[in-house]
Amino acid sequence: MAAGSLAAGPGSRDAGARAINGPLKVCGTQLCDNSGKAVQLRGMSTHGTQWFPKCVTGKSLDALAHDWRADVLRVSTYVQDGGYEDDPAKFTARAQEFVDMAHARGMYAIIDWHMLSPGDPHFNLDRARTFFTAMAKKYKNHPGVLYEIANEPSGVGWSRIKSYAEQIIPVVRAQDSDAVVLVGTRAWSSFGVSEGADESEVVKNPVRASNIMYTFHFYAASHRDEYLAALDRASDRLPVFVTEFGTQNYEGEGANDFAMSQKYLDLMKRKKISWANWNYSDDHRSGAVFKDGVCDTDDTWAGTSVLKEAGVWIRARLRA
Repeated sequence: MAAGSLAAGPGSRDAGARAINGPLKVCGTQLCDNSGKAVQLRGMSTHGTQWFPKCVTGKSLDALAHDWRADVLRVSTYVQDGGYEDDPAKFTARAQEFVDMAHARGMYAIIDWHMLSPGDPHFNLDRARTFFTAMAKKYKNHPGVLYEIANEPSGVGWSRIKSYAEQIIPVVRAQDSDAVVLVGTRAWSSFGVSEGADESEVVKNPVRASNIMYTFHFYAASHRDEYLAALDRASDRLPVFVTEFGTQNYEGEGANDFAMSQKYLDLMKRKKISWANWNYSDDHRSGAVFKDGVCDTDDTWAGTSVLKEAGVWIRARLRA
């Protein structure tokens, strides 16, 4: 596939939803295609690539793109927890491999800098500079990437997160001047709700950069109407991308709350808020879509027989 192009695979939805739309841009509060039409991307996030690389294969992504009909794959490179910090070259190469595989199947790719603990993104500032320089240099001529520069900041105020963003965005822009950059928000990307704040601090003091969106994460069994209302309000004022959500509790465990999850999906459909579900692996937790051991075989990925309850549900929503 030539650089700068994205091919739509079998089962692709109508124009405005598949990667055939080429470069994306932010139009007001919306993610838009190259013609300025608002689009909603929908897809899945990998788990940590240090733990579950066997779940991201050509066959598994064939299923995601063509059987599930996803538009986007979020490639989650953990910084700590045995990830990038331990071997930068290895995990940069792995992220690029998975991004390339998504592109080959007509999907956009979110390059996720998955920092969790410490919650201050500045702790990994130098590492982020190195990682995003390498990634943006490779993909500067490709329309199919979005850069998520800090997964879930926590324990620090918005001004600290904004300062980090205003240092890393120029690193991306130095190589890739046009791609959409996704900025994590306070309190595990909840617009501050999980720490008693709300989206008003971002509205009043936005990041000084263009073509950016702000991220929001939720886990439906834990994050109820207060969070749903915050997403609704914030998306009226700011461009928002839900780069991670689950149908379980905030640890991706426990019973699924599909009724609350559907409330979120209905809101996101109505407002064309793009989303990625956590997670495309066979982790033992209920939030992983595949049954335990599925990724060991690299055999059958399509259909529902290999899926946990959450996987059956989210696949059906993607195919709808």
